[in-house]
Amino acid sequence: MKKLFIAALLAVGMTSFAQERKVVTERAPKEQMSLEQRNQLQLKKMTLELDLNASQQKEMSTVIAEQSTKRDARMAERKASKDSANKQLTAAELFAKKNQMLDEQIVMKERMKKILSADQYKKWEDIKGKRHHAMKKRMVHHKDGKPARMIDKK
Repeated sequence: MKKLFIAALLAVGMTSFAQERKVVTERAPKEQMSLEQRNQLQLKKMTLELDLNASQQKEMSTVIAEQSTKRDARMAERKASKDSANKQLTAAELFAKKNQMLDEQIVMKERMKKILSADQYKKWEDIKGKRHHAMKKRMVHHKDGKPARMIDKK
């Protein structure tokens, strides 16, 4: 009886480990929103989070539009350089890119200080910090070589 019980436990254990797992890496292609739609949604989200008034909304819409056009240009540049060749950046090029990025962040902070009140600015900083922390956490998870999500194949 004891041997039968152990054999049954062993069989159940082995079949549960034998289940094939499929890594989900590809996402279904989805339609991209237009630049104006994304900007409008981002503005509404900021209005809700920071309780922006009409004049602040108008100023933020221009800031968001500028930021999104810069982001799209950087993405296109990155895609073009990725497609052309897998060349490594030199230390000077890397320094220049990082320096430019930090300069842009400083300018953005100054603009936000001018547009937002002190309470709104503090809240914006908190939100930005939380998003940055969450992004860092996801990046570390992917660098470990672990997939983002595993599902059981049925």
